[in-house]
Amino acid sequence: MKAMLLRETALLSQNSSPLSLTDITEPEIGNGEILIRVNTCGVCHTELDEIEGRMPPPHLPVVLGHQVVGVILESDSLLSNMQEQAPALQKGQRVGMAWIASACGKCKHCSSGNENLCAEFKATGRDINGGYAEYMKAHADFAHPIPASLSDLEAAPLLCAGAIGYRSLRLANLDDGQSLGLMGFGGSNHLVLKIAKHNFPNSPILVFSRNLSEREFALSLGAVWAGAIDQNPLEGLDAVIDTTPVWGPVSEALKFLSPGGRLVINAIRKEESDKEVLLKLDYPSQLWMEKEIKSVANVTRQDVREFLQLAAEANIKPEFQEYELKDANQALLEMKQGKIRGAKVLRIN
Repeated sequence: MKAMLLRETALLSQNSSPLSLTDITEPEIGNGEILIRVNTCGVCHTELDEIEGRMPPPHLPVVLGHQVVGVILESDSLLSNMQEQAPALQKGQRVGMAWIASACGKCKHCSSGNENLCAEFKATGRDINGGYAEYMKAHADFAHPIPASLSDLEAAPLLCAGAIGYRSLRLANLDDGQSLGLMGFGGSNHLVLKIAKHNFPNSPILVFSRNLSEREFALSLGAVWAGAIDQNPLEGLDAVIDTTPVWGPVSEALKFLSPGGRLVINAIRKEESDKEVLLKLDYPSQLWMEKEIKSVANVTRQDVREFLQLAAEANIKPEFQEYELKDANQALLEMKQGKIRGAKVLRIN
């Protein structure tokens, strides 16, 4: 089968192609697993972290990609059910795979519904081969039925950008009518805006981005204000969700929070080049008055399934750009360069 393979970590630049289109052996499934023919796979900033070594995979080579939509071609006859609510699956069914590939199912975190914190958490496209390929295998318990109203291209970004955005918004503790700031406006936060407009119709949404085209895009989707990362909105914000890869916006967001406000950092890694910004936080202006900082770690299956249902019911669909599998390097380079309007999706089969 064809796959875009990461053989070694390296900085992604204009002249580099860290992923190579390669023929590899089609996976064979084991107990509790399914074989998926991949139709589409979303492109995520986390893949840049993997490629550039900020979050290196435990083994190389590896097939990246964790926003996978495809069809079940084969299933093991002894499918397990780690959770009673795990959906029944059958051959020919359209399913998705998200960042969470598996968890132990037994620890205190799994038992309390926080499997995203499990010490044995495994990630799709990092710990197991992902969706930048024609086929992949996966644990059946961690596959998600795709609602009929969502196309393959529309569904792919919802499995990570949408699901993690949904979790971030829930952790922001926002009430309808309270203000929400979005730091960065790529694949995840453009979906957060759509979710927030549905769930909190009276809440003003303000967007901060270094990119003028992203600010214009945000206003076109219903943001009431859009400005640069360090531009003061002239009003306190009840919550801010940060999806940027650097520390500077965290410092700015804390300045803009109202007393009792919460900053939710939706990023699996931050780049180290400006880490001194974090070390120079001014307590009176940025942390006092019971301001909070909350990180988001991964997603649970419940996050993904709840959000897919919400997206189908509320007609929440991503804006996206489509690429062929062989053009994955180009899609990733554009993401690194900030050339983003919504999400990026690879069409594979």
